[in-house]
Amino acid sequence: MPTPLIDPPGRQGPGRVGGPAVQAIELALARRTGGVLPGEHRAAGLGSGTELSQLRPYVEGDDVRHLDPAASARTGEPHVRVHVPERTVTTWIALDVSASMAFGTRDRLKSDVAEGVARVVSRVGVRRGGRIALFRWGAGAGATRLVPPAGGRGALGTVDRALAEGVAPDGTADAEDLATALGRLTRIARRPGIVTVVSDLRDGSAWERPLSVLARQHRVLVIEVVDPRELALPDAGTLLLVDPETGEDVEVDTSSRRLREAFARAESERREGVRAAVRRTRSGFLTVTTDGDWLRELGRGLA
Repeated sequence: MPTPLIDPPGRQGPGRVGGPAVQAIELALARRTGGVLPGEHRAAGLGSGTELSQLRPYVEGDDVRHLDPAASARTGEPHVRVHVPERTVTTWIALDVSASMAFGTRDRLKSDVAEGVARVVSRVGVRRGGRIALFRWGAGAGATRLVPPAGGRGALGTVDRALAEGVAPDGTADAEDLATALGRLTRIARRPGIVTVVSDLRDGSAWERPLSVLARQHRVLVIEVVDPRELALPDAGTLLLVDPETGEDVEVDTSSRRLREAFARAESERREGVRAAVRRTRSGFLTVTTDGDWLRELGRGLA
C-alpha cells in the first residue's frame, strides 16, 4: 500500500511566486543552461521558429503570412519563407519529499521553499513552448510520483497539485534515496533536457556517480535547501532529538561547548563535501534557505 504523504505542521507555503523576480530568474536560468544541450535535437519537421531554413516559390495551400516581399519583388514570383522550428526542451524537476524536508525553524519549512523553487522552475520551463515534468522521490513504497512531460497551463496545474501533496511522515523506513532516484530518472528521461534537483541533500547515499551519469545526458542544476539551525546547535541544555528519516531518538547536551563546536565542524565538512561532489559531476549548484527571501536567494544564486 502506498505511503501517504502528510501536510506537515507549521507549513506556510512558499509565498507569492511571480512578477519581476521570476522574469529575472528566467533570464538567469537561460544563461545558466544556455548553449548546446548534450545530444540536442530540433523538433521534427519545419515550423514557425525564428531561424530561416529556406526561401522557395509559393505553391497553392501555403500560408500567405509567410510570403517574403523582398524575394517576391526581386524574382517577380511569389516566394515564401520556411523556418526551422524552435528547439523543444523538457525541464525535469526532481523534488525531494523525504521526511527531513518538513524541518524548519525560521520563516518556512524546507518543503515550503522546495515547493516554491519547483513552481518557479516549472513556470520558466513552459515558456517559449517548453515542456515540464516532475519526478517526486524520497517517500515510502508506492509514493514516488511521475508527472510526465507536458506544456502549457494545463501542465502547470498538474505540477502544482502534485507539489501540494505534502512530504513523507517521520520514520518512513522504505523511503527512496537520492542515488536510487537519480538512477531512475536517468532511465526515464531519455531525451536531453534540463534537470533541476531540489533537495536538502541529507540522505547520505552514494549519489555522486548517478548524478554524474545524469549530467552527461542533461544540463543539471542542483538546488540545496537549508535551514540555519542545521548548521549549528544552540546552547539550549539537554535536548531529545529525533531523526526524521529513521525515527530514532538521541539525547544531547547542547550546553557542551565542545559538542557544539564538533557539530558545527562536522556539518561544515559535510556541506563542503556536498559542494565538491556536485562540482565534480559538472552540474550547477546553489543554496537557498528557510530564512528570509528564498526567491531573491534563488535569483542571486543564478546571476
